[in-house]
Amino acid sequence: MLSCFWKKYLGIECPGCGMQRSMVALLKGELKDSFLLFPALIPILCMFLFLLLHLKYDFKHGARILKINFIFASLLLISAYVFKISYGKL
Repeated sequence: MLSCFWKKYLGIECPGCGMQRSMVALLKGELKDSFLLFPALIPILCMFLFLLLHLKYDFKHGARILKINFIFASLLLISAYVFKISYGKL
């Protein structure tokens, strides 16, 4: 797996740390472990899947749904990162 630039040179994890491990766990079918490693992965994957469908079929409210999903995934990513920082899991 690729190493994190932030962790390697700055000594702290970036907000995206754990995404690769989470994807591997998800591909193995370990949903709980995947969520614990990187909670925003599943909403991000759903957002990209919906984006592809929206580009093909041009849903009426597709752009609004994508915006809401993006905001949700971003808030989940930020809150998980703040949680890691506050509880010293870095």
